[in-house]
Amino acid sequence: MANIFTMNKTGLFALLIALLIPFAGYFLLKNFSADAIQMPHKYFYDSVVVNEKGGKITTDTIWHPIKNINFTNQFGQHVSLDDAHGKILVIDFFFSHCPSVCPGLARNMKRLQDSFAKNDSIVQFISISIDPERDSVPQLRKFADRFNANHDNWWFVTGNKKEIYDFAFTEMKASVADPGIDTAFIHTENFFLVDSNRIVRGWYNGFDTVKLAQLARDIPLLMLEKQKNSPSVLRDFIPILPYIIIAIGIVILGTVLLNKKRLRG
Repeated sequence: MANIFTMNKTGLFALLIALLIPFAGYFLLKNFSADAIQMPHKYFYDSVVVNEKGGKITTDTIWHPIKNINFTNQFGQHVSLDDAHGKILVIDFFFSHCPSVCPGLARNMKRLQDSFAKNDSIVQFISISIDPERDSVPQLRKFADRFNANHDNWWFVTGNKKEIYDFAFTEMKASVADPGIDTAFIHTENFFLVDSNRIVRGWYNGFDTVKLAQLARDIPLLMLEKQKNSPSVLRDFIPILPYIIIAIGIVILGTVLLNKKRLRG
């Protein structure tokens, strides 16, 4: 009888442990996985759609994707944002004859580029000239070479001045990021972060080491971001996890009861 009692206690303890560990893991995963990483915010939206289903009202924000724009880069090649499809974008505005601010921004952009040298396929750096009349293709190439830029994933581009300024203010919301900006001559110290869906996810002062460190962290976070239209296997697995745990518990309980019956027999 003592042996039976001991086996029952052992089996019960094993059952409790077997159930406790999965349940604890489930609740930790459910409660902390979504909030463990603070993703870069989305800032500008086009509209909010209100949905009503089964008496429950939900809203869906339609975030503003920046429109495509065509440029000419430092090699005289015609490029556009569409050519960087699937990449995260880091964008700034400059002019090559700038005496101080723009060279400083370029040096810091170069440091950022170097930090992603082993993952240069995930991010495209784009420096857009705000003085296209003076920034010719040779001038852009000269400026890029001055900072030893990797030309493959850092474009120095020029284009139609009106289109560039419209892009800066209407698409990138440069005047929101920098309220003191001169609308007649864009001269901002910000680096703009744009995700692979071309949604603005933040702006960072290019001379602020703390902000630059945050930008360097936010780029890989966007690479890991899980899109709603392509959920991960883990996300699909979480809702059915309680049922799996219950099934495991039933199996373990059944095993304990069978052992108990066998010992009595």
